[in-house]
Amino acid sequence: MATASLRPAPLLESYFRRRLTKQRNATPATVASYRDALRMLILFAATRLRKKPAALALEELDRDLVLAFLDELEEKRNNTIATRNARLAAIRSFFHHAAAADPASFGVAQRVLTIPVKRAHIEVTLHLTEAEVDALIAAPNPRTSRGRRDRTFLLFLARTGARVSEATGVNANDLQLERSHPQVLLRGKGRRDRVIPIPQDLARALTALLAEHGIANHEPRPIFIGARNERLTRFGATHIVRRAVAQAVTIRPTLAQKPISPHIFRHSLAMKLLQSGVDLLTIQAWLGHAQVATTHRYAAADVEMMRKGLEKAGVSGDLGVRFRPNDAVLQLLNSI
Repeated sequence: MATASLRPAPLLESYFRRRLTKQRNATPATVASYRDALRMLILFAATRLRKKPAALALEELDRDLVLAFLDELEEKRNNTIATRNARLAAIRSFFHHAAAADPASFGVAQRVLTIPVKRAHIEVTLHLTEAEVDALIAAPNPRTSRGRRDRTFLLFLARTGARVSEATGVNANDLQLERSHPQVLLRGKGRRDRVIPIPQDLARALTALLAEHGIANHEPRPIFIGARNERLTRFGATHIVRRAVAQAVTIRPTLAQKPISPHIFRHSLAMKLLQSGVDLLTIQAWLGHAQVATTHRYAAADVEMMRKGLEKAGVSGDLGVRFRPNDAVLQLLNSI
């Protein structure tokens, strides 16, 4: 029978209140993500074991149950492997805490911690051409207040490469538009803030937008406002992009063949910087990537740069005579 010391509740409370919040200084977004993952695990275990969540013992959240939960995420909830791995990261983090906080839970924690992350197929990074980006930016109606806001928001995504949460989170006091070289402060993931330059067309659009809404340059007020005069949400940002696609597709039919979201502007800027000769470390700093390996995928996605590399290296299409094994075992291996 499980002892009181192995109930999940006190360990969950100490995990969120002490380890994540105080010891690791996790962002609210990280706390919310980990909370959701562990809540889903607890609800799955309660349903599977036919118990109330408060009646569960930590030892019942064993390796087999966690694996079954991860399988359900993929098979029934249709979660991607990346989402599955993110949920596992939260679970493993909690069990690291459990093992340290309660020695009696060390055994079950160690078995859960042996669950490996699942390798995922890396999708090709899609991006828009410069003409497609320009068509989307030009799509909103400049004669309406909503159209001017939409155009400025799309221009902001295209020129800064900001994540949608970074773009919607910008306040007027994050902008420095009076400088000879305008710039903006973006608050990135994991408390990684960065300052990036703003081109003149975006600076003019932002200045006009602030003036239209009566926002002073150094006020801590959001610059992108939704229909209810509140900060633009992720859903609202997605709706702006979809509306622009619906209007621009008649001019650029190729847009209908691409899955377009606010994030594709980020990919498109990264590819443009790369093709212009900007080095990967600079692009990494610009986009706020924690590791340059994340940025490197843009180089791997640029087929034209690869083709030019082959030409520069003098690699021809002549493969020469292929090796033909005459041994039975070697023939078998060669055919696989």
